Amino acid sequence: MGNQQSASAPPPATSAAPCAEAAAAAGAEPPSSCPVNPKYKNPAVYNVYGQRINDPNSQAKPSPLASITGADVLDPKNNMPLEPNQLPCPGQRKPLSTERVASNIPKGGTESTWLFPSPQMVFNALKRKGKGDDVTEDDMDGFIAAHNSMNEATWQRVAQWEMLHRGECDTPTLLRFQGKPHDLSPLAWVRHMLGGPAPFDRHDWVIDRCGKEVRYIIDFYFFDDKAGTPQAFEIVARPAVDSVEAALDRVKMNIYLKFAEWGLPCPITGQAGAVAQAAAAAGGQQAASGSS
Repeated sequence: MGNQQSASAPPPATSAAPCAEAAAAAGAEPPSSCPVNPKYKNPAVYNVYGQRINDPNSQAKPSPLASITGADVLDPKNNMPLEPNQLPCPGQRKPLSTERVASNIPKGGTESTWLFPSPQMVFNALKRKGKGDDVTEDDMDGFIAAHNSMNEATWQRVAQWEMLHRGECDTPTLLRFQGKPHDLSPLAWVRHMLGGPAPFDRHDWVIDRCGKEVRYIIDFYFFDDKAGTPQAFEIVARPAVDSVEAALDRVKMNIYLKFAEWGLPCPITGQAGAVAQAAAAAGGQQAASGSS
């Protein structure tokens, strides 16, 4: 990209970027016939509410609520605020910071990273969702630190899974995400039915794998009996079984982790498994356990 071509010479048919860009412009995934470009990035950029903010058609079809001001106005498409709420909420006793800190999570469609929500944004979200009855302004510093750390750790888990595809894409990014706190994943439902705790939250993250969108399911657990220890939280991240490829990834990762646990080399290459080593080093054993 960026190279000039003669007007009489059309782009080569094997170029991955035009093929993928044409599909992205149409709001679809690139067809399987598109050649793989390990450096290609989906041009779409989303906000924290999963809304595309650089949609070329957005000017032609403005939101019916676009002329209404106020961060508490909900978009009927997703029941989320039209804009991040940085205003003090009713009854708030102390001012909270509106500063947003940059994460280490690469943001899809950009060369930058995602910004974490400010303490004020998180406080407002908790109150709006009815989860802030026991949360005060003085609790926000610790809450924000735990929130940001949890998301950074989640990206590490996802990046470990993406190592299975580093040959086709070495620069995966987080395109968009959605919180589903009231939706139990199949795995979470099974664990709960077997007597385990239900996750306190669930996220679905959509990864841009150099032009290919891949959905991950992340369940977040907290164990009261381990409160105050690093084992109190568990992050169970795995690719959603939206394709045969994702199902195979689950099988491969568990095999790699099991061989690494036994101290054996990768059963495919016969060498030390980099994927399993990276996953195990960052707690990937938990992330993949039960992911089948």
